[in-house]
Amino acid sequence: MRVVVLAAGYGTRLHRELEAERRAELRALHGTPKALLPVGAHPLLSRWMGLLGGCVADVCVVTNELHRRRFDDWARSFPGVRVVSDGTTTDKGRLGAVGSLHFAISHFGIADDVLVIGGDTLLTQDFCLPDFLQTFCDLQATSAPASLVLSYQCAEEETSKYGILEVDEDGRAVSMKEKPSASATTSRRACPCLYLLSRAAISLLPTFLEEKKSAPLETKDAPGFFLSWLIARSPVYVYEVSGRFDVGNVASYLECHSYFQNKEL
Repeated sequence: MRVVVLAAGYGTRLHRELEAERRAELRALHGTPKALLPVGAHPLLSRWMGLLGGCVADVCVVTNELHRRRFDDWARSFPGVRVVSDGTTTDKGRLGAVGSLHFAISHFGIADDVLVIGGDTLLTQDFCLPDFLQTFCDLQATSAPASLVLSYQCAEEETSKYGILEVDEDGRAVSMKEKPSASATTSRRACPCLYLLSRAAISLLPTFLEEKKSAPLETKDAPGFFLSWLIARSPVYVYEVSGRFDVGNVASYLECHSYFQNKEL
């Protein structure tokens, strides 16, 4: 199994807010990639490395050319990490998260199951990665193409912020709705960007991108668009967690930072 961390976004909304901040300590973070923002005493991505340590040896981080040197500097502390730039330098020229995932898989020649991690996401500390990985292995024993994704219960008023999974009685996802209104689904299962995609699922990425090649980027950018498409073509099962942090603006960053303030890796 390989790990691919998606960190090629430009965080335009967050950085607009940071630039306008009155608090000097927050203004000083303007321009810092979201995955390298300090969360408690450590960069966000270092917290993932603490979680992955001992479970996964091969970690690939895909970033953009604007931030590549910062990630190279960070990665010197983690010998098992490989960093690649997708070559983009502006938000308008970005490949999108799905495009960046495909770029990293092609660049590193990955032909394996892939743990995909959103570089702006953290999970509450009760998440048990070894149990998640064992659940995937158990699924593979009965259905080799199966993938495993996370979900947690969000509030009714939050459904329009997230991808929402609809799941059958066996824990298999039957659909995923992207930011639906609360009246559009009875499900409240938000799906953070931590997917364990089987090699069979990964092999379908080029097909998805080919089908969507003429579509606007905003209709194929987020990983949830690929997951929604995948659910109709390959088995995807759900692993329940209690919550996550999605660093998208100053308020969500401060919430995450506060939660991890006194927590070590």
